[in-house]
Amino acid sequence: MGVCGAGKTTIGRRLEKEMQYKYLDADDFHSELNKEKMRMGIPLTDEDRMPWLETLRDVINEYLDNKKGLILGCSALKNQYREMLRSGYPAYKWGTYASPVNFILLDAPAEVLSVRVNARAAEGKHYMPASLLQSQLDLLKIDDCEGILKVDATLTPQAIVNTILNKLQFHGCFHHDCIEFH
Repeated sequence: MGVCGAGKTTIGRRLEKEMQYKYLDADDFHSELNKEKMRMGIPLTDEDRMPWLETLRDVINEYLDNKKGLILGCSALKNQYREMLRSGYPAYKWGTYASPVNFILLDAPAEVLSVRVNARAAEGKHYMPASLLQSQLDLLKIDDCEGILKVDATLTPQAIVNTILNKLQFHGCFHHDCIEFH
């Protein structure tokens, strides 16, 4: 998880290879209307995001139901968004944070993110303009009790992946036996 430019896709694809889990990019699930709003520099509202989050929740549920691992690159900026994603586990009780759905925040300073987003926009690689970065940073709220793993997104991609894999092994998360929550 993280704001635009944090490296979610790059790291997600590398983790997919390392962990043999399927990687999905949440951006691929946005409606054309949402993508067009972002192209025009209009921040999405909670109302815009809700159908998207419900779809992502259902995708998570499908993977859990089939006992398959999933890596989902998603901004998940607000607690209520993460709660919706956690509820992909049908037995999830909102506010407990006890779910097989876990989050890793790719964390980087605004200056680094801005350079990345501007470079990507210049290459025409994404529909979201750099002008929306600040609105995402303003929305990003993390509560320590959520147990979100924060990783320095200024490291090299391989160092980020190694950090994640080492911490996940220590915490016992994201391994095939962890998806046996049913």
